[in-house]
Amino acid sequence: MLQRIRRAVARRVSELTRRTALSAAALAAATLFTGVHAAAQTTDKPAARVADKVRVNLAWLPQGSTGGILLAHAKGYYREAGLDVSVMRGYGGQRTVNEVDGGLFEFGYGDPVSVMLNRAHGGHAVMVGAINTRWPGAMCYLERPGFKVSSLKDLAGMTLGGGGASPVQNIMPAWLKQNGMAPDAIKTVRLDPAVINTALLQKRIDLSECWEGASLPVQAALVKRAGQQLGKVYYRDFGLDMMGNGIVTTDSFVAQHPDVVKRFVAATYRGYALMREHPQEAADAIAAQYPVLDKTILLQQIVETNGLITDDPAQHKTGWLRPARMDATAAFVSQAFGTGAKVKAADLYTNRFVE
Repeated sequence: MLQRIRRAVARRVSELTRRTALSAAALAAATLFTGVHAAAQTTDKPAARVADKVRVNLAWLPQGSTGGILLAHAKGYYREAGLDVSVMRGYGGQRTVNEVDGGLFEFGYGDPVSVMLNRAHGGHAVMVGAINTRWPGAMCYLERPGFKVSSLKDLAGMTLGGGGASPVQNIMPAWLKQNGMAPDAIKTVRLDPAVINTALLQKRIDLSECWEGASLPVQAALVKRAGQQLGKVYYRDFGLDMMGNGIVTTDSFVAQHPDVVKRFVAATYRGYALMREHPQEAADAIAAQYPVLDKTILLQQIVETNGLITDDPAQHKTGWLRPARMDATAAFVSQAFGTGAKVKAADLYTNRFVE
């Protein structure tokens, strides 16, 4: 009995071995055929280039200020440039720049203040193109009879609500001093960004931080729904000559992947060109990707961003970072944030991709 079992097992093993050998031979033949076929294809037609994968941080939720990035993604401009781009929301400018520097993202929507602070603490973030060629910051307030802002002195004694990590907490005192006022002439309070609009409507603060192309149209819409009108004071109208937001990456990524940076920058500005030439089409395309967005607010954000991206028609491409304005930005930030001479203006940016 035992012998019969052993012979049966032996026959089964032999059969399995034979089948395995045949399968292996078939697989080898198939592999050989595939290799020959692939070689023939390579000979007849070059293989498509594998897209370079990059991640971009929007610094906040999708909105008009980052519309060029959203459009380049939606319209396939990045794909045409050989890039496989993942677009992700962010949680504030400084955090975004630090996350780019930390390698979590290859690109981000950032500003020179955040870049300078990053570098002052040993980071290597760098701007490779401008989006807002002027500082987009403002202070918003509820209009009321008999109140008009003709000088900053009209705001003395008021309270400004700003985000806990917002640069206005440092910019405000230095800016007031620059305008010959006491640094605490306007009191700043730190609030969760989610409650700033409500605090203004409930008159718990007199002024709120607001940003063109981003939160300003949102605040204006909320105030209008409440039956009121929104007033605004732009920092730049009272001597704050700073560059605004742009495309941020790192020194090492520029050094190691200059072609990727070049293609990403070009495709991004192709998106901003579409946004500038056809704002309604841009709003429709972005809203189709993000249906929760209010298209009226989105369109206003786009219009405001379009006004910020082209304030200098000199012989430069879109995205040119103005050296004189970058110098002024570095000087002001050094004073406002106490960074001293740790970081030079030339360290903050390069124009090699927008020349």
